[in-house]
Amino acid sequence: MLRFLVKKLLLAVGTLVTVSVLTFGLFFAVPNNPAELMCGNGKVCSPERLEMIERRMGLDVPVVRQYGTFMKGIFVGRTVGEGEAARDCPRPCLGFSFRNDEPVSRIVGRTLPVTLSLVAGAAVVWLLIGVSVGMISALRRGTVFDRLAVGFSLVGASMPILLLGPLLLIVFVYETGWLSYPRYVPITENPVAWASAMILPWLALGFLNSASYARLSRAQMLETLTEDFVRTARAKGLPRSKVYGRHALRAAITPIVTIAGLDLGTYLGGTVITETIFGFTGLGKASLNAAINLDMPVVMATVLLAAVFIVVANVVVDALYAVIDPRVRLG
Repeated sequence: MLRFLVKKLLLAVGTLVTVSVLTFGLFFAVPNNPAELMCGNGKVCSPERLEMIERRMGLDVPVVRQYGTFMKGIFVGRTVGEGEAARDCPRPCLGFSFRNDEPVSRIVGRTLPVTLSLVAGAAVVWLLIGVSVGMISALRRGTVFDRLAVGFSLVGASMPILLLGPLLLIVFVYETGWLSYPRYVPITENPVAWASAMILPWLALGFLNSASYARLSRAQMLETLTEDFVRTARAKGLPRSKVYGRHALRAAITPIVTIAGLDLGTYLGGTVITETIFGFTGLGKASLNAAINLDMPVVMATVLLAAVFIVVANVVVDALYAVIDPRVRLG
């Protein structure tokens, strides 16, 4: 087990290093000089001012050195710029925004809790509803519940968030007035206001994903119920709860764990559409605004952070997979 996890961790580290190189290369793929974006156009941007901005941004040194300094700053902090333009940037230093000169780590610290709150709650919704509906539907195949569950999954799979999100706002906010318009409040300030503001985004994102999980859970459970070990457990006279709960469910849940981990890693990198519909400024919306404004330090930070989430999710999924199915460790 330990050897298996070490191999996965080494692979994860290699993946993150590759992503960091590609992300840093994205910085230099921008057609315009980043310093010129801050300097302005026309008479305002004199050669002296441009040179000062380049020193302040640390762009007056070789690219390889810039990359080494950038990676060092994430772990131990660094000094951005040289001479009179130098500024201290404590760890984890991700640079300064081109647009407002704000530390990128502060922007991430402000937007990441929004995305974490949204994704964590939505994941609980889609896993509880989706997996439960799918498993029960498989055990009651051909019944009215099964037909309703299949219809539910088809509706959810075909309904985009761009339709469901505004529809929930119209029904619960504008028409009935049961809920106020969602405005994010940190959970540390007011847990009740935080939860009430997240209800509609949780329902929107959770419902759409629960439909696909219901279909996947139902298909996996139906396939598992035809396996020889399930028939053998039944022939031994084991109680239905043990046959379905201990044997069939454990075998059927492994692909669901894989998909759930990948979905969580992906969504933690940003849920742009959901955040935009409900007026939240999370990691996804921040990265979108940064890309539009060519604010490359913010883009680099959000892309790198999204990669970290996905890689970590993969490692966790592999570990859980190995616990659920010991055959994986032998591969």
